[in-house]
Amino acid sequence: MTPRTRKTLEFVLDNLVWFMLIVVLALFSALIPNYFQLGIFTNIIEASSVLGVMSIGLALVIIAGHMDLSVESVAALSAMAVGILFCSAGIGLGIKLSPEWLMIPASLLVACAIGGLIGLFNGFLVVKLKMSAFIITLASFIWVRGIVLAVSGGRSAQDLAPAIRWFAIERFLGIPLSAWIAIACFLVFSIMMAKTPFGRHLVMIGGNETATFRAGIRVTRNLIIAFVLAGAIAGLAGWLLAIRTSGATANLGVGLLFNAFAAVVIGGVSLKGGVGALPGVYAGVLLLSSINTAINLMGLPANYTQVIHGFLVLAAVLLDTFKQRLRQRLA
Repeated sequence: MTPRTRKTLEFVLDNLVWFMLIVVLALFSALIPNYFQLGIFTNIIEASSVLGVMSIGLALVIIAGHMDLSVESVAALSAMAVGILFCSAGIGLGIKLSPEWLMIPASLLVACAIGGLIGLFNGFLVVKLKMSAFIITLASFIWVRGIVLAVSGGRSAQDLAPAIRWFAIERFLGIPLSAWIAIACFLVFSIMMAKTPFGRHLVMIGGNETATFRAGIRVTRNLIIAFVLAGAIAGLAGWLLAIRTSGATANLGVGLLFNAFAAVVIGGVSLKGGVGALPGVYAGVLLLSSINTAINLMGLPANYTQVIHGFLVLAAVLLDTFKQRLRQRLA
């Protein structure tokens, strides 16, 4: 095999999910009436914002060779905290700041701080105490959701402050600012993973933690930072949830974890660690959002969404196995 052919194959393998997205959009546009229009594509981008942000944090930890099952509950708790503090109806306290725009950074700080602290707790137990990431983050998934239920008492916080809701209402180039936040996050963290030592170290740790440690890289610190980032990013996703729904409910975000895993795996991130790129994850998020939109336009029951997502994850895992074997042959 010539070097040029090998390079072409590696490019196709790295960007396969983008080709899948283009094919799916082309098929849906040809087969579903009214699918091919600007409004539909704008809705796809908007609907993918919360899931996209959550998938970033999850992808960072998985690329580093670990797991974080708590991101869904962390997002829910962050959203509930923002709702309680800055909503004026239901269980909301209706806190006002002057000038009003200060409520934007204040609410964002609350959401990300809560997520970051939970991420620090998870990271300490996993990295310092050498406990199973799967068990620790599964436990966090349960107890954090329990806090949401306990704090809310099953009630909701409604009527979020207009200054914060502004991000869900205002549009730039026809796309809500909340969706632009998700796009900006993907750009920033993609650059971080590709161009900074921290990003490259995470990939190395996920590929071979022992060899990375022997190379003099501070594995413990980098892994804890990855967990903190995953928690803080999940907090940002919760903030976006709150502004999209103008408040928070006890069951807010239920099921997002499985969709985030689907997007990450479909996007080319290997569950074994050390392989994956965030642009592919964003393509996976858009692919799931495109399928959901198609199901809605066709009037199919919502249950079909879970069935399709499940088969997509299975197909992605099989595809990941195929790509790894092909890469071994190319090496």
